[in-house]
Amino acid sequence: MSIPMAGTTRFPVGVDAALRAAGWQPGRWDIKQAEFWADRLRAYESPGGHRHAVFPAAVEAWAEFGGLLIPGASGPGRQIAPTAIAVDPLRGLHLARTFGDLGRALETDISPLGEEPASGALLAIDAEGRVYTVDHTGDWYAGPDIDRALTALIGGVRPVRLTMR
Repeated sequence: MSIPMAGTTRFPVGVDAALRAAGWQPGRWDIKQAEFWADRLRAYESPGGHRHAVFPAAVEAWAEFGGLLIPGASGPGRQIAPTAIAVDPLRGLHLARTFGDLGRALETDISPLGEEPASGALLAIDAEGRVYTVDHTGDWYAGPDIDRALTALIGGVRPVRLTMR
């Protein structure tokens, strides 16, 4: 599927506009905030003893996009309504077991990434940089990296349901 790109940016026009409206710009990098989140997540332990995984792909995503409340792209989505995203890993702080279970099923580490505020779906990223959403209906694959996941979610591309046996 071909998606029109805005000049030399790395995102499609509508997604680029939504990201910039939220305060993102090329080169944005807040490693101090990302390290704060990493420390908070590492320090958290659920009542059942579950802990969060923290790894470079997550910290890099938080450093570039963390703290943004990104509106969905304007207009209709490609397949579903465009999704607004809050990039804040602490929104998944109390789901260490959920993310740990997903990580075990996928044979990778999973860390919180943020939330889709309208639906309450939580976003997660794995050690390879792949992005997932977790909601009351199941687990979903949003994209192979943060750029393509944001493009899909903000642009209204339906994520793929994960089926694990």
